[in-house]
Amino acid sequence: MVRFFSEWYTRKFSDPQAVTLLVILVSSFLFVYFFSDLLMPVFVALAIAFLLDLPVNRLKALGLSRTMSVTIVVSAFVGFSLVTLLGLMPLVWQQGSNLLQELPTMISEVKIYLLALPEKYPEIIQASQIETIISATRDKFIEWGEVILQVSLNSISNLVALIIYLILVPIMVFFFLKDKKTLLNEFTNFLPQNRKMATEVSDEMNRQILNYIRGKLIEILIIGGVSMITFALLDLRYTVLLGVLVGLSVLVPYVGATLVTLPVMLVAFFQWGISPEFGTVMIAYGIIQALDGNLLVPILFSEAVNLHPVTIIVAVILFGGLWGFWGVFFAIPLATLVKAVLNAWPKTSQPQEFIEEK
Repeated sequence: MVRFFSEWYTRKFSDPQAVTLLVILVSSFLFVYFFSDLLMPVFVALAIAFLLDLPVNRLKALGLSRTMSVTIVVSAFVGFSLVTLLGLMPLVWQQGSNLLQELPTMISEVKIYLLALPEKYPEIIQASQIETIISATRDKFIEWGEVILQVSLNSISNLVALIIYLILVPIMVFFFLKDKKTLLNEFTNFLPQNRKMATEVSDEMNRQILNYIRGKLIEILIIGGVSMITFALLDLRYTVLLGVLVGLSVLVPYVGATLVTLPVMLVAFFQWGISPEFGTVMIAYGIIQALDGNLLVPILFSEAVNLHPVTIIVAVILFGGLWGFWGVFFAIPLATLVKAVLNAWPKTSQPQEFIEEK
């Protein structure tokens, strides 16, 4: 057994390029893991700068200086973000507050509806099953209420963090874009010289991350906007709130669409009950999800590395558990990083002596 691992280590780590790549990856992971909470605004600024680098280069190609190009792009990005936040957030907050106020009434109606099911379908549903469901649901709502209360008590610190993001992130984005070459040169001076394999993986990831971030933002805007328009045309209540939730649900592949179905279904049910209007809303919502998964995602992410759905779900659970929201957002790029490293890793054949012994 010792000889087996010794020969495996020799085959996989005899290449200095592989050792350099491993050292860079482990060091980067440890740095992000231990300092992610403190440096999260920096990481957010880096992600935004990475996204805005393409339009900056386009403006430079038209003859503008890099400083002027960065100023125009960052100003447009900040302006668009402010308009979006100031336009949507008050509506989302108001509709969310109204929904929370109506929640007790909705729960009571659900309870009455569920308790009537054993009388309508005594062969299928028993009263004890309904009581168990109601008890479990009540406990879950109590747990969620405690979480909401805790978030409310921490609202001051969250407000301070939001102000930090609104001020510091745009400033860092500007300088990351303006002094890109200088910062990259200073960073690469700290890296080992023998890093050809690491450079290949980095180039591959640059293409993947750029395609992913750009595609994901476009997907959020399209799905959220189409959902809002569809819900408004169908006269569904809480249009803006539900549209934002549906748009943000694409951040978590598979799981997000499943979770956001519940509020859409509940709001439609309490507005119309089991009726043709309810069925129309759910059919329209299903069509949106089907078009997103079968048409929009293949178009937007055609250049991305193909990952199995199980791999994506595992990546979301793993990286989301490590880094929260941003871990979920970057779960697919991080999974493609792992795949790129495995593909680039030296694949040497086993020694002939080892094969003969087997």
